[in-house]
Amino acid sequence: MGLHIRDDRQMKALTGLSQDQFDHLLPFFSATYETTQQKTYEVGVESGTRRRKPGGGSKGKLPTMAEKLQFVLYYYKTYPTFDVLGTQFAMARSKAHENLHKLSPILYDTLVHLDLMPYRELSTPEALKAALQGGDRLLIDATERAYHRSQEAAKQREHYSGKKNSIR
Repeated sequence: MGLHIRDDRQMKALTGLSQDQFDHLLPFFSATYETTQQKTYEVGVESGTRRRKPGGGSKGKLPTMAEKLQFVLYYYKTYPTFDVLGTQFAMARSKAHENLHKLSPILYDTLVHLDLMPYRELSTPEALKAALQGGDRLLIDATERAYHRSQEAAKQREHYSGKKNSIR
């Protein structure tokens, strides 16, 4: 079943990428997937638990690399429940969960290899300058969210962070 994408607008809406970006990412994703599968095979042979050669067995609901990449990109773009994801790709929710957790690290490794992952931790001012190189605007979300605390003093102390004036 999978995604029946008609045009570039729909491709962006469902995966977050244009068709050209998807086509550029696909060979790198495939290479990372093959490397991961080969490592898994070698570990299985060494431990004696591997029964088939690579490529053996049933092909599953995501037989092509393009469908595997669409599957994981669709999940991260839309964040459906596993019931919805499974229905969209004609598989049980448990298989949708299993496939997502198998393919997510492969997508992550691919994006790291292509140097497309955003910076998550910046420990020095030099690291911040390097991360901002080429950008002309920085947005920081520093919104403090309201927390509805109990009127009981003992319960309020449990949630007290120490940031504000002391509770009396």
